[in-house]
Amino acid sequence: MKKLITYTLASVLALGMTNCTEDFKDINTNPHGISDESLQQRFNNIGAKFPPMFANVIRVEPAWNYQLQHNLNADLFSGYMTTPTPFAGNISNQTYSLNSGWNQFIWTDAYDANDGNGVMPYARGIDEQVELAGDESSKMFSYISDIIKVTAMHRISDVFGPLRYSKYNDYETTGAYDSQEEAYNAFFADLGTAIDQLKAFEGQPQFTPFDLSEFGGDIAKWRTYANSLRLRLAIRVSNVDPALAKTEGEKSLSSDAGLLESENMAIDMQGFIHPLATISEGWGDIRMSAEMESILKGFNDARLETFFQPALGNGVEGEYKGIRLGIAIEAKSDYGDHSKLGTYLGGLTSKDWMTTAEVYFLKAEAALRGWTGAGDAQANYESGIRASFAQHGAGGVEDYIMDVTSTPSDYVDAVNASNSIAYASDVKIAYDATAPKEEQLEQIITQKWIAMFPDGQEAWSEFRRTGFPKIFPVVVNNSGGTIDTDIQVRRINFVDTEKNTNAANVEAATALLKGPDNGGTRLWWDTGSNNL
Repeated sequence: MKKLITYTLASVLALGMTNCTEDFKDINTNPHGISDESLQQRFNNIGAKFPPMFANVIRVEPAWNYQLQHNLNADLFSGYMTTPTPFAGNISNQTYSLNSGWNQFIWTDAYDANDGNGVMPYARGIDEQVELAGDESSKMFSYISDIIKVTAMHRISDVFGPLRYSKYNDYETTGAYDSQEEAYNAFFADLGTAIDQLKAFEGQPQFTPFDLSEFGGDIAKWRTYANSLRLRLAIRVSNVDPALAKTEGEKSLSSDAGLLESENMAIDMQGFIHPLATISEGWGDIRMSAEMESILKGFNDARLETFFQPALGNGVEGEYKGIRLGIAIEAKSDYGDHSKLGTYLGGLTSKDWMTTAEVYFLKAEAALRGWTGAGDAQANYESGIRASFAQHGAGGVEDYIMDVTSTPSDYVDAVNASNSIAYASDVKIAYDATAPKEEQLEQIITQKWIAMFPDGQEAWSEFRRTGFPKIFPVVVNNSGGTIDTDIQVRRINFVDTEKNTNAANVEAATALLKGPDNGGTRLWWDTGSNNL
């Protein structure tokens, strides 16, 4: 990670010195009479703090960090992937014995500034530098920082629930937690301010040298992304607070910032390959899930050939074969020859924070809920499928959209028949606008789940919020009774580093939960039902 940060900082500083000076004088007038050279250096001081923010939202290097930040928790719990490796004798996350040593990396990448980690410390540093600068031009950086901060921290909240957010910048209260409800209200406030205030900076190039997204410093596109993110969060709270969700969602649907329609929000990986390629192809620690097999094969989905590779052994050579989570595995060789993740991962140069396909599915659900400006649920649903097929170069999308017969297939374990299980729904592809709303929602979320692959964090959050798609229960549950096998894991307990260094605030945060600090307690927005 040190190499990544060193390389990136050197790059952005060099770009800042060469790119900003040529036309800066013609673009901006400093209201405080500071020289262009001094102002540019202030921008460099601020901009140098962005690379670690970009890097730690979804960390790609080293690959083992991603494995612990996302892969051996959310990627498993979402039904996307399964490990063939019997870590710790099968007593670990995959059998609900939540491993604090692994899971602390989710928290560390958000809060620990050591070795270049920590989204929150660098966001605070940007705010401090902007305040020191004392000029209007610098405020743009705080607004963009807030967008990145919300991107990262809603994911952290969707793992743990309460978190350190609104009080973090005050050193006297930096250890204090918000409830998840308070945090989400702060997320909406920060996004709303950024969307509104950044309008005045559209067309200005100051962020270009520091922007690691594919937007290339285009402030209008950052507004569009922030507005799309607001719609994601509005949908996320739609069951627990329908009025808040509708208010925030309709702000997004009517905003002049627009929504992502033709361009994904993607972040340059700075020459590194996607860590999932290393984890699957290099280490052999991750394979296709049973759910992915059931849904994609049952739907005859052309994306299957991009997402995964045919199996190499275990009597299923040439087939696409997944593994059920939480089964008894004696050795890696039992299921190691099942389907690896697709080779396309090794060729990616960027990682997605949000896709246009997801936005269409958000609009489809918003329409189903009757939000003004959402359009037609079926039209958005079909547009989401088309966007996903286009993203992955899959053919036959129009026939797929009209398929009224295909349903997910039952899962058959190729090694141990006792792990075989029937898929618990006959959800279909072709949208049925006459069906009960709950069935329409299942169609929307099932296709959204496919389209968001491989972002297991968002897929796990949506499964917990809606119950869709149907995720198979584990066979072996080593949670000691804290996690119900059928209800499945709902959150991850607060990490040991926080308990050891911030004990009083963790105790107060635990009181903000719906139950004890374990993996069976539902989050604030996780109501167990859909308000449709």
